[in-house]
Amino acid sequence: MTEPRSAATRIAYQGEPGSNSHMVCQQHYPELEAVPCASFEDVFAAVEAGEADLAMIPIDNSLAGRVADIHHFLPTSTLHIIAEHFLRIRFHLMAVPGATLDQVRTVHSHVHALGQCRKIIREHGLVPIIAGDTAGAAREVAEAGDPTQAAISPPMAAEIYGLEVLATDVEDEDHNTTRFVVLSPEFVQAPAGNGPVVTSFIFNVRNIPSALYKALGGFATNGVNMTKLESYMVDGRFAATQFLAEVDGHPDEPGLKRALEELAFFTTDVKLLGVYPADPSRF
Repeated sequence: MTEPRSAATRIAYQGEPGSNSHMVCQQHYPELEAVPCASFEDVFAAVEAGEADLAMIPIDNSLAGRVADIHHFLPTSTLHIIAEHFLRIRFHLMAVPGATLDQVRTVHSHVHALGQCRKIIREHGLVPIIAGDTAGAAREVAEAGDPTQAAISPPMAAEIYGLEVLATDVEDEDHNTTRFVVLSPEFVQAPAGNGPVVTSFIFNVRNIPSALYKALGGFATNGVNMTKLESYMVDGRFAATQFLAEVDGHPDEPGLKRALEELAFFTTDVKLLGVYPADPSRF
């Protein structure tokens, strides 16, 4: 099976027009209508209610780590991962037309973006102001019309909100990359033997000694490379732990098939989130 692009018409994302999530939607799904949502919860709800066909969700960042809210929604969601995409994060400093860098006193952006652009903020003595969204910060600066205010936002936001770029690529690190996943209400499994595949799944282990060690032993003995293993509590209880894992390979391949069968012996629940093509940027 392949990704159902032809049937889809709308893809939901969190943020305002001009955000990084919006940019990824336009880069990889230009034929779809990109639907902005105020929160991640709204994105999941839009797809589950049929108001959008797919969702574009950030799941990991090379600097900030995992996107915590997403890991909260994934286990209970009815959606499935059908693709992944990587985006090199770029931020520009922008202000209203005619403003100069010397005039700027405050800089507005999402808290993570401000933290990833400390050098330019410190260099020019700017006062950081936290906004709910990077693109939303650009919109607010445009609406204010104040040349002393600037926004740190993705390049696309300057075009959308008519702002002037005062400095390009102001992020501190040039390896700042976010991994996005595409979610669908359908379980669309990538075919085996047609290039690298990622398998994502969630499992619970019993609260007994060596439970995790035994659960993961089958992946080691069958030569399966595990690229992600993250834990979080279930229902706020310290006695039950849930894990999100990702491995290289397809469940139909003998090694991974045996590893998943062994995993089932030592866990209370295993939920397959997706079997999808590995994005070339992963390598």
